Amino acid sequence: MTMDETDATDPGTAEAPSYPLRPALEAVLMVADQPLDALVLASAVGHPPADVEVALVELARSYDDEERGFELRQVAGGWRFYTREAYAGAVERFVLEGQQARLTQAALETMAVVAYRQPISRARVSGIRGVNVDGVMRTLVTRGLVAEAGADNETGAILYATTPYFLERMGLSSLDELPDLAPFLPEMSEMDDPEELGATTVVPAAAGETAPGDDANEENEGNHA
Repeated sequence: MTMDETDATDPGTAEAPSYPLRPALEAVLMVADQPLDALVLASAVGHPPADVEVALVELARSYDDEERGFELRQVAGGWRFYTREAYAGAVERFVLEGQQARLTQAALETMAVVAYRQPISRARVSGIRGVNVDGVMRTLVTRGLVAEAGADNETGAILYATTPYFLERMGLSSLDELPDLAPFLPEMSEMDDPEELGATTVVPAAAGETAPGDDANEENEGNHA
């Protein structure tokens, strides 16, 4: 077997395809969720690490010269895109106002219940709101505002709590800064346990909201939150 045949058939010896260096680096860095070093980037784009290092420095310099809204920084032994500090105000308004405005009323109400009663199961949130919240909870989890926080010792149901990103979005340092609205929510001891009695025992939905046994509309609403 010739060397060419070996390279063509053995994934372990075949070289990575080579792409135009700068565009390829930008494409990879655009989806990175942590700083990437030259070796990792070189493997991805199919260029020598030395060439990648030079290209990264040149890219960073070009973004600065063009006063782009983002910059390429070398941090923690790697490279990553960051919003330029001069435009931090615009990003903050978008995160705190623009994105929040797109949350439906159902999502905001569900998030409030989780914030004040956490850790709490989806069934108990449904019991408080009087509607099935499965779709909305998935939306909140996807957006990083709510996350799993263990399981209930008695029922085994997954519990949910707000995240640090929730605090960031709300402009809070801690949950202690939440307005004192908890007294207006019913105590758990005053409610039937929907996990034991079944979804049909949840309080009937108000006009325009989803019935407890049918979350199709709530699911659709959550997907558009």
